[in-house]
Amino acid sequence: MKPAKEKILPVVISALNEDIGNGDLTTALVFEKDMNVRAGIIAKEDCIIAGVDVARRVFDTLNERIEFTPLCEDGSMVKKGKKVISLKGPVKGILTGERTALNFLGRLSGISTLTGKFVKKVKGTGVKILDTRKTTPGMRILEKYAVTAGGGYNHRAGLWDGILIKDNHIKGSWLMAHGSWASVIKKLIGDAKSKRYKAIEIEVSNLKEFRAALEAGADIIMLDNMKQEDIKKAVRMNRRKALLEVSGGVNLDNVRAIAKTGVDRISIGPLTHSAPSIDLSLEIT
Repeated sequence: MKPAKEKILPVVISALNEDIGNGDLTTALVFEKDMNVRAGIIAKEDCIIAGVDVARRVFDTLNERIEFTPLCEDGSMVKKGKKVISLKGPVKGILTGERTALNFLGRLSGISTLTGKFVKKVKGTGVKILDTRKTTPGMRILEKYAVTAGGGYNHRAGLWDGILIKDNHIKGSWLMAHGSWASVIKKLIGDAKSKRYKAIEIEVSNLKEFRAALEAGADIIMLDNMKQEDIKKAVRMNRRKALLEVSGGVNLDNVRAIAKTGVDRISIGPLTHSAPSIDLSLEIT
């Protein structure tokens, strides 16, 4: 689902303020009087486009007289050289918004394009590709949207959005409890269940921890940086009791093999923290 206008605008305004500051000195110097022009935003490499509505908000914020015509939708595969957006209107607004709009489009299209590559790799396995919370501060809602434009799914939107007991939660509890690691895992899951939380997820790093989480009734078990041989063993032990998620060390070379182990989903931090931006340009025509 596309982010609502009221969610996009604060991010757009912040980016414009960062870039414009007290004014676009060069555009004001060159164009003493405003004039109408036509322009196009062009993809300079193959990509899955994302962020069209965000770019629209950039130009709308600067000058509502700018006519913004998208020539493709978010999630569309675009070939190098294709015009993705057509613009017509006051040159000052178009040039002032150029870099901010391109930055959003490039960043979000980079995420959707990388996500699409992972989704393509696991096609036919039934495995879902998920993002993580490893996002750019202030950009999470947009970056997570870009993941969906590439065919992926969203993990938690934030700490408020579900229980995920990670290794440091377990370690901190273990230091206080002085019990066995397995007993701490069971206690934490039990505590969450007693408070009637749903979709309780816990991170484990070996089969011993996995068994404890499974016995405690975790709804989702994240297999963190586990070898494929151990992932396969966990799948057999699980017998479809919990949803199994793999995270850590996943790349385009091994993601299909991991998907074929029988897990349900794979969460990948690099979708948002390491996706290269797509190169696009704005050209006055």
